Amino acid sequence: MTDQTPVCRRLVGRTAVITGAGSGIGLATARRLASEGAHVVCADISESAGKAAAEEVGGLFVKVDVTDPEEVEALFKTAYDTYGSVDIAFNNAGISPPDDDSILTTGLDAWKRVQEVNLTSVYLCCKAALPYMREQRRGSIINTASFVAVMGAATSQISYTASKGGVLAMSRELGVQFAREGIRVNALCPGPVNTPLLKELFAKDPERAERRLVHVPVGRFAEPEEIAAAVAFLASDDSSFVNAAEFLVDGGIAGAYVTPL
Repeated sequence: MTDQTPVCRRLVGRTAVITGAGSGIGLATARRLASEGAHVVCADISESAGKAAAEEVGGLFVKVDVTDPEEVEALFKTAYDTYGSVDIAFNNAGISPPDDDSILTTGLDAWKRVQEVNLTSVYLCCKAALPYMREQRRGSIINTASFVAVMGAATSQISYTASKGGVLAMSRELGVQFAREGIRVNALCPGPVNTPLLKELFAKDPERAERRLVHVPVGRFAEPEEIAAAVAFLASDDSSFVNAAEFLVDGGIAGAYVTPL
């Protein structure tokens, strides 16, 4: 992997709200956006992880349950009241619990829980961020979907897959609806990423990890910093004509039929 240190500061003075900022892609993105000059609001349900992230990047921690409408509204109000704008919303919080599996074995409670955290939370965050961006006549919303939103897998996590498909469709619609108000909405679709969530899942089932890895043309999973670099691009004016897009950062997996030996 190449050095991910940014060579430019594209986000000086802008305010970025990141959900799930305490670990994984969220933490890597908090570091990246802060390094590019943004004021970073680190939102997480874990007080210890969220505070540590905010302290590291010189940002603001807000504890939030992303499935609670009032807490989500308070998150974006706090960002605006503290820094004077809401320029970037990276709606990234998500879960992939072990009881979300094949449709044949996944119970309704597991289905609903994943939908609430992965899809409803994105709806709530977009709904809360948009009024500030409409007033400003500018803004970039990046919603974390997944490569599974555009292709199928026999190693199913049925509610996770469905939730990410919903994020993709919703992002497309919002991007079209608010485009002429200076607001861009894109769905980030990472391939498998070397995060604590994935490590925990695959540590319990190495065969499942190997079964997935073989389909990635570059021969490895992504690092969180590589996904964070894509978020920084979508957050910046360098992507000013990228809107309502499914932005794949997947090492070629969605374009592959047979991978290299």
